[in-house]
Amino acid sequence: MQQRQLGQHGPVVSALGLGCMGMSDFYGGRDDAESIATLHAALEQGVTLIDTADMYGPHTNEELVGRAIAGHRERVFLATKFGVVRSADPHARAVNGRPEYVRAAVEGSLKRLNVDTIDLYYQHRIDPDVPVEDTVGAMAELVSAGKVRYLGLSEASPDTLRRAHAIHPITALQMEYSLWSRDAEQAMLATCRELGVGFVAYSPLGRGFLTGAIRSPEDFADDDFRRHNPRFMGDNFRHNLTLVDKVRALAEQKGVRPAQLALAWVLAQGDDIVPIFGTKRRQYLQDNLGALEVSLSAQELTEINSVFSPEAVAGARYGEAGMRTVGR
Repeated sequence: MQQRQLGQHGPVVSALGLGCMGMSDFYGGRDDAESIATLHAALEQGVTLIDTADMYGPHTNEELVGRAIAGHRERVFLATKFGVVRSADPHARAVNGRPEYVRAAVEGSLKRLNVDTIDLYYQHRIDPDVPVEDTVGAMAELVSAGKVRYLGLSEASPDTLRRAHAIHPITALQMEYSLWSRDAEQAMLATCRELGVGFVAYSPLGRGFLTGAIRSPEDFADDDFRRHNPRFMGDNFRHNLTLVDKVRALAEQKGVRPAQLALAWVLAQGDDIVPIFGTKRRQYLQDNLGALEVSLSAQELTEINSVFSPEAVAGARYGEAGMRTVGR
């Protein structure tokens, strides 16, 4: 397994990580036995970075990951997140960054994961009503107490990252980044590199769209959140599908799968970037790990970028409410 360092002074982890959200939530259907088998297969292949969050399920994904890593803790670099609060309304979200919430949230995650220490603890979304200095100050207390090893932020703005990093070193910034989500290139990647903060790219396969397997909105289960995502709706879907078909053609020319090409593109954007792809099936795990063997020339990267330029994508990456929570 290839490895990469998270930030200038951070830990070394597998070059590809496994995101576990879809095993329990958002993408329709669940098969805990297959998900646990997939997690075990990932560990066998040398994947060390395992990513979850308390809001996935909610809570059930951390419990699932906890069962899967039991007896394998020494092989896992475990990341989880706090700060997004869900209610009985499946579409409602609140954000909480108050220090007392931080202290309560970590205890819940430790219990569900059945571990003594979380390797990387992210603030999932920035609370606009709480200074980030207060939130990160409480997170730093968790490091001192031995409950957390490293701190991270997710979907923060460059200014917020600077302010947080001044309170306690931030090891990783997590943000959506893929061929069809290039917002990080505007300022976030440069800020991370300036500060020596690692960059973890989530949804590097465009929520599965870049695999080429999704051909119609009807491919989604009724409870799949992508049905309500602007990029997967109406004319946006049809337009974006033409882009995916072009990427699929490039992958066929190279003799690789579209998912492997998409992941290889993210890996090629810098050795300081660690993509975490999500899957709940062993079959797709093996396909995705094959991206580590795909090398893209400068000419190939130019060709891919010309097909899938940032301005070519139709639709926002979240609905209106979701977009208000990113870049804070």
